[in-house]
Amino acid sequence: MASVEQLTQHITAGLGDKLAGHFVAFGELTLEVNPREIESVLRFLRDDADCAFTQLIDLCGADYPQRTLRFDVVYHLLSMTENHRIRVKLQAGEETQVPSVTGLFDAANWFEREAFDMYGILFSGHPDLRRLLTDYGFEGYPLRKDFPLTGHVELRYDDDQKKVVYEPVSLVQEFRDFDFESPWEGARSMGANLPGDEKASGDNSSNEQES
Repeated sequence: MASVEQLTQHITAGLGDKLAGHFVAFGELTLEVNPREIESVLRFLRDDADCAFTQLIDLCGADYPQRTLRFDVVYHLLSMTENHRIRVKLQAGEETQVPSVTGLFDAANWFEREAFDMYGILFSGHPDLRRLLTDYGFEGYPLRKDFPLTGHVELRYDDDQKKVVYEPVSLVQEFRDFDFESPWEGARSMGANLPGDEKASGDNSSNEQES
């Protein structure tokens, strides 16, 4: 099995200017690519005998709304024969058409649908790019950082209509009040003493009285 340093040298030599960058962190290599190069990069990693990254174990999105290209699309690959893992990342905007890699890895089908459903990331050439986890009429993309915590609609079963109905969400996010105190901190802020507090403070007077 080649070391991470040897693997890095081999991949950078084989891919050349198809890579936008690379780095090693926590013993794993990460490659940065432009969207237009993702197919050729993944094909090389899969087919090259010294790489043999034949397993796509995950494909996910990440949202950085302060960036112009707000999304990262991250591919995690595994080489069973070489016992190596590698990460490939690209940046995409809301209108970027990321080439689908379903032709290289069957597992990419539902992974790409999930990224589309949760983030709105578009994959060109996907055979069936539609929502996977949310409903057909779902509004927005729930894993985007600017998606409201309450959502846009809520559903309930209506006894009169005998069906599930959607209604505008009734709890507006800005009116919610969080004090971020645990129940213990909240009780202390009100001046209450909880049973067992004397043990934490080193007060053993009650035990001395009992003895």
